[in-house]
Amino acid sequence: MSASDRSAARPVALLARPGAARERLKEAVLAAGGDLVLEADPETLEPAALQAVGPAMVLVALEPAVEDALERLGPVLDAPQLELMFEEAELAARREGWDAQRWTRHLAAKLHGHDQVLPPGHEEEALPLPEPGMPERPDQRHADAPLQFHVDEAVLHIDEVPADTLYAPPAAVDRPEVLSFEELMALAPSRAAPDAAPVGPPELPPVADGPAPAAAAPLPGSFHSWSLVDDDAYVAPTPTPAPAAPVLDDAPPATDAGGFGAGALSLVELDAEAAASVPGAVLLLAGIGGPDAVRRLLGALPDDYALPVLVQMRLDGGRYANLVKQMSRVAMLPVALAEAGQALEGGNVYVLQDGVGVTAQAGGLRFVDGPAPVLEVLPAERSAVVMLSGADPSLVPAAFEFAERGGWVAGQSGEGCYDPEAASQLAVAGHPAGTPEYLAGELAQRSVG
Repeated sequence: MSASDRSAARPVALLARPGAARERLKEAVLAAGGDLVLEADPETLEPAALQAVGPAMVLVALEPAVEDALERLGPVLDAPQLELMFEEAELAARREGWDAQRWTRHLAAKLHGHDQVLPPGHEEEALPLPEPGMPERPDQRHADAPLQFHVDEAVLHIDEVPADTLYAPPAAVDRPEVLSFEELMALAPSRAAPDAAPVGPPELPPVADGPAPAAAAPLPGSFHSWSLVDDDAYVAPTPTPAPAAPVLDDAPPATDAGGFGAGALSLVELDAEAAASVPGAVLLLAGIGGPDAVRRLLGALPDDYALPVLVQMRLDGGRYANLVKQMSRVAMLPVALAEAGQALEGGNVYVLQDGVGVTAQAGGLRFVDGPAPVLEVLPAERSAVVMLSGADPSLVPAAFEFAERGGWVAGQSGEGCYDPEAASQLAVAGHPAGTPEYLAGELAQRSVG
C-alpha cells in the first residue's frame, strides 16, 4: 500500500486477547485496506489510550473473558463518531481459506463504504439506470421567454389550428401578425356593453288565489328538456311484504336486540390475562455477522416500540447471556434472555437460547421448552420477520409461507451484510430489503401489531 493510500485508509483499533483470533483479525484488517492504529488486549487497555489514537472503527473479538473490560471501556466505545464491529473470537480463529477471504471482502466493503463483495473477476456490470425526472418538454425550452414571444409564435401557427363555430376572429384584423398583444386585446369585443344596466333577478308576478299557472314550455334544445329517465313513465316499485315465518313449537324464545338468542353465538367476557395479551411479535433471524446487524437494528428502534422483539441467532457455546449484555448497551428497549414459561410483553427484546421456543396460548404468546417453530406460531397479520446477515437459508420457505399468510417479511442488504444468502432470496422474491437502520424505521412506521 502506498503512502497516499494509507493516508486515505480509515483508522482501525483491534481489541482482542492474544491468540489465533487476534492474528486472523489483524490479517483481515490489513488485507482489507484498513489503517491499524491500535492492537491491544481490552483487559489491559486504558480508555484514554483508545481515545488518544482516534480510530474511526473499533473491531472487537468477543469472548467471555473481555465482557468486564468492555464495560469499563463503554464510555469511549459509545462515542457517536466510532463505528463498532463485533466478531466471535472462536469463529475468527477457525476462519481460513475461502471463508477468510470472503470475510475480508465484506470487511473491506464496510471500511471503504461500498457494496462490492464478490471475488475479483466476478464483479457485476453496472447497468445504465434511467435518470429520475420527466424528459424536457418543448414548451419548457422557452419558459423564461417574454409574453410577446409566445404571442408571435401563436400568430404564426394560427392558420394551422382547426377552427370551430364558437370563435370568430375580429373582422378589423386583416394582418394580425403585425399587431402586438396589447393591440389584439384592444380590438377584442367586450363581453358586455358599457352602457348596459346591471341585470338583477326578474320580478315575479303576485300569486293570485286559484290554480297555479301552467309552466312555460321549454325552448327547443335547452337544458330544461334534458332528462336521465322518463319521469312520467318511472314508477317506484312497491316492496312486496315478506311472508311471515312459520312458528315452530320447539323454536327458541325471542331475545332482545342486544343478544344473539339462547342457542346462538354469544360473547364471553375476556379475563385479565387475555386482555393483556400480546397481539404479535417481531422475529430477527441472524448468523454470521449477525451481532453487528442486530445491534444496529435494535439501536434504531424507538423506546416506545409496542411489540416484543425476538432475536434468534445460533451461537457456538451457547453464550446467549453475553449477547444480552452486548445488545443492552445499544438498545433503547430492555433486553432479556427468554425463559420457558415466561409470557411475551410488548416493548421488550428477548434473546432466544437453544431449547426455548414460542407457543400461542389463551393468554397470548409464551416461551416453552423445546424447539418449537417460532414462524409457525406467530400471528402473521400482526407480526414481522426480518432476516439479517447469516440467517439460516433453510428458513426461507417458512418465511415465504409466513408472508402468504399476511406477515411482513424483509431482509438485510448493502453494507455490513456479510452473509446475504437468505436475505437476498427475499429481495429476489420482491420483499423489502435495506440496511438494519432502514428496516428498523420500517418496523417503527408499520402497524404490524
